[in-house]
Order: sequence, then C-alpha cells, then structure tokens
Amino acid sequence: MRTRVRPSRIRLSPLAAFCLVPLLATSAAFSQQTNIGIAPVTLDQPSYVFDTAEQHRIRVVVVAKGLSHPFALALLPGGDALVSERGGALRRVHNATGAGGRAPSLDPAPVAGLPALAPAYRNGGLQDVVLHPQFDKNGLVYFTFNKPGPAPADTANGPGRRQSLVSLQRGRLDGNTLVDVKELLVGGPGSTSGSRIAFAPGGYVFMTTGGPAGNEAQGLDTVYGKVLRVKEDGSIPADNPFVGRAGARPEIYSLGHRDHLGLAVHPTGTVLNAEHGPNGGDEVNVILPGRNYGWPKVTFGRGYDGAKLAASPVAEGIENPLLLWIPSIGPSGLAVYTGDRLAAWKGNLFIGSARRGEVPRTGGLERVVLNDKLEELRRETLLTELHQRIKDVRQGPDGLLYALTDEDDGALLRIEPLP
Repeated sequence: MRTRVRPSRIRLSPLAAFCLVPLLATSAAFSQQTNIGIAPVTLDQPSYVFDTAEQHRIRVVVVAKGLSHPFALALLPGGDALVSERGGALRRVHNATGAGGRAPSLDPAPVAGLPALAPAYRNGGLQDVVLHPQFDKNGLVYFTFNKPGPAPADTANGPGRRQSLVSLQRGRLDGNTLVDVKELLVGGPGSTSGSRIAFAPGGYVFMTTGGPAGNEAQGLDTVYGKVLRVKEDGSIPADNPFVGRAGARPEIYSLGHRDHLGLAVHPTGTVLNAEHGPNGGDEVNVILPGRNYGWPKVTFGRGYDGAKLAASPVAEGIENPLLLWIPSIGPSGLAVYTGDRLAAWKGNLFIGSARRGEVPRTGGLERVVLNDKLEELRRETLLTELHQRIKDVRQGPDGLLYALTDEDDGALLRIEPLP
C-alpha cells in the first residue's frame, strides 16, 4: 500500500466538467496558457511509502521544511546538513540523518560569513555548496556565488537585467560561521544562472556555468556555457585543454553547454553533467577535455514556442549525449549511488527533475541503470506522487539518498528502505 499526496483542488460536477471540454479544446490551440498543471501540493505527512521497480518498499522522510527555494545540499560527517537557498542564505539542518533517534531541526539562524549581496536580483547570490573531500580534517566548504556586475542600462521597457560575475569561493566552517572566505575564481560580467561544483581525484575542482541566450557558450573568451576545471586552491592545471591559447580563458575544460545544474564524478573518474535543453533535449553528458557539446547551434530541443532551433541535433565535432530526455524533465542535481543501504540501486544514476513536458507539478527523481561501460540499461521515474520540483540529490554519509524540493516552502527529504 502506498501513501498518496492529495493536492487541494476544485471539484467539478459532471455537467460542469462536460461543459469545460470545449473550452479546453479551444485553449489548447494557443501556445501561451496560464492554467497548466495541477494545484499546489503540501507535504503534510512526516513520511511517505512507495514501491519501486527494484528497491522495493522505500520510505521518503520529510526531514525539514521551511526552506526558501533550496538549491544545493551538503551532508556533514556528524549528521547535520548544509542547504543553500538559491540566491539567499546558507542554512543548517541539525541531525538531518536522524542518527541516534534525534529529531532533525532547521536552525533559525543562517550560517554567517557569506559575501554580502545588495541589492538582491535575479540569479544573484549563493548557488552550489560542496564539502572538501577532507572536510573532517580541514573544515573547508566550497560554494559558487554570483556577484553583482555593472548596473543595468535603461531600455525602452525600463532598466535592463543586471549582469553578474560568477565566482568560486571557499571558507572554513567554524560552528555556524564561514571564516577565512577566499575567492578562487571569478568570471567576467554575464547573464549568469545556476552552477554546480564537483571534486575529482588528483585535487581538481570541476564547475559548471550556464550558457546565456547568445553565442557565448561557443566563445573561449568567456567562462559562461562551460565546464571549468581548477585546482583546489583555484590555480589553473597546466594540462587544461586551452591553456596558452591566445584569447582563451584557461579555466575552460569543455564548451557548448546550456544551463547544467547537475555535476558528478563517477567512481571510475568519469565526469558527468546534467544539462537543460530548451524545450526537450535534456541531457546527461560525459565531459571530456576540449570537447564541444553544441549549444546553441546543435540541440535536440525546440524553442518554448515549439519552433526548431537547429537544422540537425547532431553534427561533426559535437559530442552526443550519454542520456537524452524528450520531452524535457528539467534536470537539476546528479548523483551516482555507491552505498549499501539501498543495495538494489548501487551504481545507479539519480537526476532531479523539476517537471516533465513543461507541465508544472510533475517533477520527481529519475533513476537510470548503467552497465560497467556507462551504457543505459533501463530507467525509472520516482516520487512523482509528491508533485515536487526536485532540485538536488546527494548521497549521505549514512549511505542513504537525500533530495531537496524547490518550493516556497522547500523541504529536505531522506530516502530510506522500509524496515
């Protein structure tokens, strides 16, 4: 038996529903509709039980609520969690793993020490947060932060959109404060969006940056629309593919990316990203040095008005995706499960999903089974009954999976086997 989440909605009489059909048919002819998707849903139970295709009988525990559009999650060794609220505060959830039977709680005071951001603006401020692999020894926390760029110029419709400078920073967590905060990398002004960080063997840090609407993702003179690679101290690896090329940013590792809000390093050392197509064409890619992933010239997606954006979704010199979704799933967050607590899922890839096919309140968690050559075997979509926008997914130190919901009243969820 599975517990269901019931959205609050208006119930129509049979006659009213019959009369509504012609109206729906008429409105379907228009591309711009304002009444799409189900009604808002509240997670009003402490936990929910589901059956899944291979890891039968899982329980989804609502660990904490009251987060404002959480974006990224980092599980601390002692069982607490750090959660970034996109563009806002860094929050601490005490006892997120529930170890020792202690109840979790959201600290009312944000973690102090982040750079100031005034005035607030779209996509400005805090984005990803990741612990150094030796956090238990050095206490280092890495995060991405969009700094204010030049003041927006006035347009015919008023002030333009403020540009940002994407940055990679780190600090040491001391109690509930980040100290010794240092900027390791900063890009030039651009229309920045979300970013992700992942550590790789050898002391490297990979970082994604969103691709603006223009052709910047193809340009080597800008960090936007790229996967970047630096060392842990922010210095440039000598073997980065564009080091020494005139006019090229030496941090660039790969190019031609749109908004990629998922990044993970597979146990084999392979770097994977999860990338938004515009309207369909969402991808998981194997990231290779110096390679071009096509955006905006080559894409499987269409415009939001349905129009084709590329003459062909494939082209010579462009890397093909490892995984592809048509229609769109709105991917955000990426994790390779390596634990034993959810044994049937070991080695599986998990990708957060904001919505399917451009329909609000249809998000969930994508599970993909890969073989030892990273070739796809099968897929399953999880947690759709919760009707939440899943923004991040991470494996905890306890061997369980944790996810964030991107809502006004965002939640931290824990996925565990049912005893």
